[in-house]
Amino acid sequence: MSRKISVPSRSKTTLDFVEEDLVVGRRAVIEGTGTPPAVKVSGTVYCEGDNTFECSLSAESMEAEDNVTIHGDLIIEKDVEVEDGRLEVYGKMTARRVGVDSVLYVTKDLAAHKVDVCGGLKVDGNVRVEDIDVCGSFKAKGEVEAEKIDVGGSVSIESKVDIANLEVGGAAKVGGGKIREVEVGGSFESKGSLEFEQIDVGGVVRLSNKNKGGSIEVGGSFKVEGDLEFKDIDVGGKVEITGSAEGNEIEVGGKVEVGKSLRLSETLEVGGKVEVDEEVSARNIEVGGVLRSRKATAEGRVEVGGAIITVEGVTAHFVEIGRRGKVQGPIKADQVIIGRDAHAGDIYGKKILLRRGTRAENVYGENIIIDSHCHISGEVQYTGEIRMSEHVSLAKPPQKVNKLPF
Repeated sequence: MSRKISVPSRSKTTLDFVEEDLVVGRRAVIEGTGTPPAVKVSGTVYCEGDNTFECSLSAESMEAEDNVTIHGDLIIEKDVEVEDGRLEVYGKMTARRVGVDSVLYVTKDLAAHKVDVCGGLKVDGNVRVEDIDVCGSFKAKGEVEAEKIDVGGSVSIESKVDIANLEVGGAAKVGGGKIREVEVGGSFESKGSLEFEQIDVGGVVRLSNKNKGGSIEVGGSFKVEGDLEFKDIDVGGKVEITGSAEGNEIEVGGKVEVGKSLRLSETLEVGGKVEVDEEVSARNIEVGGVLRSRKATAEGRVEVGGAIITVEGVTAHFVEIGRRGKVQGPIKADQVIIGRDAHAGDIYGKKILLRRGTRAENVYGENIIIDSHCHISGEVQYTGEIRMSEHVSLAKPPQKVNKLPF
């Protein structure tokens, strides 16, 4: 036993226990004792570079210049610092703080308070680290638990995660789990069910299975292969959800596609097209292009610029179709406005306005206004008042009734 040991450069030395510090010369190889072989150092291990430990190593601290390889576990009570090199651990690794200039590779589990790597971090086992900061890429095969992960390049985690804050400059991929806040510059993908509070991604987001979260803000496209519960969605391009979706509100610049039902407590606002295979319901629905669903329901208003295509119809307090628009399926609302030169089917309402050039099938309302050059191919029934301009074409004369058929 010695209070301090120095190992010459380019030598091979067998050690058991070092009471204080261990200085390892450049390109020296250390072998341990016991089964499995191990070396224990009570103080700090200083590696001058290109050093190999053919054993497990435990110490209070570790400092190295250039590359270090550990063929076993690395158990450090305090800090690990590797300058101008990489650290490879073919076993598990624990430390309080880890700083590596190049690459850190661990074949089993990694546990630490903070890990700071300038190059890349790769872990084949599980990761339990409070704070991870990587300039390049971070790859993990096992589960990852962290308070904060900040990566300049890319992140790839094959298993489930439990992360408070994930911030990535490029692309990020996880195996599902929980992430409180996701901030990614490029793309984000979760292969399993994900719980989240906030997703903020510049490019593309892809989720799978059943997902539950809060706010979603995506510059490009957002796709869910499954179901989604959420608070708000704000997407510049396209939203595609193969299952059901339920949330507060959606604002999308391009297109929304939902394979089952879409239920919102507030507003659905889409610049382009909405396609929902089952029912879409919201407080208000505003679509610049086309709204297609089996059924559309709104507590407030439905305003569509292009076309409303339904099987069971649209029901709302107020419904308006834009100029040259098209409506397939019945309309039921307190107030209905059909734009100029638009086409509609059956209309049921309290106040109905058909602007110039409108074509409709049957019209049933309390008070009806029909502008010039409109054409009604079916019947017109009203209980209150009707006003018609000149050059209106009716298949049958308007009929005042005591009760409407709805």
